[in-house]
Amino acid sequence: MIDPYGRSITYLRVSVTDRCDLRCVYCMSEDMTFLPKTELLTLEELDRVCSAFVDLGVKKLRITGGEPLVRKNVLTLFDSLGRHLKTGALQELTLTTNGTQLSKFSDGLKASGVRRINISLDSLDAARFKSITRWGNHAQVMEGIRAAKAAGLKVKINTVAMRGVNEEEFDDLVAWCGAEGFDLVFIETMPMGDITGDRTDQYLPLSMVRARLARRWTLDAIPDNTGGPARYTRCAETGGRVGFITPMTHNFCESCNRVRLTCTGMLYMCLGQDDDADLRSPLRASESNAPLLAAIHEAIGRKPKGHDFVIDRRHNKPAVSRHMSVTGG
Repeated sequence: MIDPYGRSITYLRVSVTDRCDLRCVYCMSEDMTFLPKTELLTLEELDRVCSAFVDLGVKKLRITGGEPLVRKNVLTLFDSLGRHLKTGALQELTLTTNGTQLSKFSDGLKASGVRRINISLDSLDAARFKSITRWGNHAQVMEGIRAAKAAGLKVKINTVAMRGVNEEEFDDLVAWCGAEGFDLVFIETMPMGDITGDRTDQYLPLSMVRARLARRWTLDAIPDNTGGPARYTRCAETGGRVGFITPMTHNFCESCNRVRLTCTGMLYMCLGQDDDADLRSPLRASESNAPLLAAIHEAIGRKPKGHDFVIDRRHNKPAVSRHMSVTGG
């Protein structure tokens, strides 16, 4: 699949649910209204759509949410999609999780063919973690992270950098991830969905974060690429990788190789645009995949050049109305 700007689309991110057992302040409102379960694609339908994308050349599948591991029987989807790893058609099957369910699922994920996972963790301090997530159990997440490591899963920690919230912990996160053998990726907050509070107050450019880290750590740029938008450095003191995802200060649209499927079957060609394509209707209209494949090709043909994220006092509304949990990270 080649989009209008010559980019090869090889990466599909799939939301299997919009539900989450946390309410992170930059992601959701505390009082979220979730989709009726009847609107969601079944696990079998999700498998069929994902497999169609694999047939079209997608090499990497990332399962997301909301929190994907709260979807009932979700491990059966991982088990089924794992067959594409065995044939070599798929290079990687992975997921992004908040870590709350990893104590139960880490061994099963490893058995299905998952080899590395992204875990969202914005604080090592239990009180601050609860404040950010509104009702998260820090000990439960740390137990899940240990379970993932014990199962042999390679762990990447994703941390959203927030001014006045967790910025005093960045050095501690670099040290902890280095000691544990985890990759660490800092992410700029993005203007998606209505939340309680002002993202202008939260927003912290990663250029400032990197400059602060350089006071203590030697961060040398490296060419490593895991298929996503992070730009990586190697920390000389710990030997670990520290990455930066900068949708606001330096977007990565020129190399975008990904599209996103929601749990209702809507395909978003860009995280920061509202244009979408309905894949649920052609999926359910025929047992043949021909209508589905045609709809996918049509959608890729209108993938935009890039997003229009802006955070400042003049733009006090989200760039797109849907929450990150709807699109799937």
